[in-house]
Amino acid sequence: MAEKNGRILAVDDNADILFALKMLLKPIVESITVETNPEKIPQLMSREDFDVILLDMNFNKDAISGTEGFIWLKKILEIDPSAVVLFITAYGDVEKSVKAIKAGATDFVIKPWQNEKLLATISSALKLKNSRKEVNHLKEHKKALDSISDQPFADFIGISPSMKKVFSTIKKVAATDANILILGENGTGKELVARSLHRQSLRKNESFISVDLGAISETLFESELFGHVKGAFTDAKTDRPGRFELASGGTIFLDEIGNLSLPLQSKLLTVLERREVTRVGANKPKPIDIRLITATNTKIKELAEVNEFRQDLLYRINTVEIDLPPLRERQEDFPILGNHFLNIYSKKHKKKMNPLSSSALKKLTQYHWPGNVREFQHVIERAVILSDSPQLTEHDFQLQSKNPNSDSMELESYNLDEVEKRVIQKVLKEHHGNVSKAASELGLTRTSLYRRLEKYGL
Repeated sequence: MAEKNGRILAVDDNADILFALKMLLKPIVESITVETNPEKIPQLMSREDFDVILLDMNFNKDAISGTEGFIWLKKILEIDPSAVVLFITAYGDVEKSVKAIKAGATDFVIKPWQNEKLLATISSALKLKNSRKEVNHLKEHKKALDSISDQPFADFIGISPSMKKVFSTIKKVAATDANILILGENGTGKELVARSLHRQSLRKNESFISVDLGAISETLFESELFGHVKGAFTDAKTDRPGRFELASGGTIFLDEIGNLSLPLQSKLLTVLERREVTRVGANKPKPIDIRLITATNTKIKELAEVNEFRQDLLYRINTVEIDLPPLRERQEDFPILGNHFLNIYSKKHKKKMNPLSSSALKKLTQYHWPGNVREFQHVIERAVILSDSPQLTEHDFQLQSKNPNSDSMELESYNLDEVEKRVIQKVLKEHHGNVSKAASELGLTRTSLYRRLEKYGL
């Protein structure tokens, strides 16, 4: 048996009509309410949300103008602007149909009706109502997100001097089109800074396109960033714009830019200098208007000094630098940050939690946090999920006690090549052979790591 769907209100001065409607619709709809007196419409609508309202056009004997129906249609739409109303009348004609639709009705049913046609009309009306509900939900969701986005630093918080410096720099440069380079370890919130810069810029109503350069292979780099035309290569079934075109008018965020090989750096530099892209397989360039924000966790200036990163590209991308501090250097931020995540995850997992205990905060501040804020929030969420108490203590956090300055590997040799080989092997194993992630943790470009892998036969 098909699931019953929809709550219907039928208003007609003819009780026989209402009885027929009820018998026809009762087996297939969730509920049907019938009423002969239109004066009760506001009261009925205040008690229940109807998906479809069937409304007679004439309530006085011998009336054929439909004036009453239009009056009640107006009142219904004043109560609920998204209401789906179907007019029913024995005197249907094209002129009334057009007038009804213009007045806000969804459709027009002539009585006596054909059952199949009426059921099809109501089915379409229910689908329309569901679509309107979904649109309203999305609008409310967007409004909520926008209200959060209107807060300058809604996504990341802090009261430490180093974070105040970051916030100050963002405020100074956000409204400009200056190219920004964000530096910082993994997990410090580089993309959050980029999004905050975009939200406070003059381009805030345009696109923000984020690209993880470490996740794009060299063979796909041009197609992903600059686009391609149909037939440019085997899988190019249609024309496709690249990320730069999609970001035109707005902001493009290139994460892990330190991982780019020298040939790709050259191609990127050409695009930034000319402010235009040429799709793969095309001859004509397309102009772009983007605000560029880049980020890296590598020591990019050192790479430039040894010619592993182009100096001219570095000058192009770092008009202003924002250096994000690691979490271990933000001691003042642990209480506010910890309770911020505690509030988020207690709501997410429907648990009522008190603020972090002093013993919990003490243990959290003593940990080194190699994964920074990203690791910190995961630790808080895990503790919230597993805790049976309304307050987290030091016993809820299983953190490895580790001195960041100590050597975690026992060395059999002090030969630097052998040490480097063992470190590379260890990091590759930790990242399950992912060269991009291993290179990022080692502070190398992928090209540099590949050279070392070849050198050591790994």
